Amino acid sequence: MEQKLAQLQAEIVMCRRCPRLVVWREEVARHKPRRYREWEYWSKPVPGFGDPHARLLIVGLAPAAHGANRTGRMFTGDRSGEWLYRVLHRFGFADRPESRHREDGLRLRDCYITAALRCAPPQNKPQAEELRNCRPFLEREWALLESVRVVVALGQIAYLTVLRAVSTLYPSEAKRPGALPRFRHGLELALTPTLTLLASFHPSQQNTFTGRLTEPMFETIFRRARALLDMADVTSLRCEAALSESTP
Repeated sequence: MEQKLAQLQAEIVMCRRCPRLVVWREEVARHKPRRYREWEYWSKPVPGFGDPHARLLIVGLAPAAHGANRTGRMFTGDRSGEWLYRVLHRFGFADRPESRHREDGLRLRDCYITAALRCAPPQNKPQAEELRNCRPFLEREWALLESVRVVVALGQIAYLTVLRAVSTLYPSEAKRPGALPRFRHGLELALTPTLTLLASFHPSQQNTFTGRLTEPMFETIFRRARALLDMADVTSLRCEAALSESTP
């Protein structure tokens, strides 16, 4: 499974399916701001990152032009990432509270981070066709992450992308996306008997600087994710105990 995941990540990095995104991500790397003039930009699609056996899957929107498009790691190099890795560390999903670059040694525990779109879009606004082009990567990635039990969708686009991916991955269990509630912060949905979706505002500067998303609000999402996984642990132990008692 880990080898297949690595092969998929390599395939993602080589993708040039969306001409507008290819032009933009490479243009950003050529015209970088003064504060990043010493950086050699990644300027390629950004693969997912984390524990291959993760039970928590985080789906964001897309790499930031001077964030992951620069560093090559999801949610690394921008203020959104500062918020995310701080809260992941607080609830035991990361071994440190910050992510600086791809090779900084950061490790995620029981957590994997990916996105609806793998390339930085102009004005941070992906087009519908670009999202459709990219969604198969998420579906294939998710199918390889066999232990996922909780999904956190950061923002409305991630939320809708997750619903569409679930319809493909779990066609006999998942409800149609149109029949599910509209996106809102704090929404919790049981997508299948073993899969829960938590929705959160994206920790973008637009949301955090205006107070639409506060740190306590963001923490609530990951506190709930931790609680759901802890409950799953207890249920699993009880099942194992019951099976052991019933075995002659």
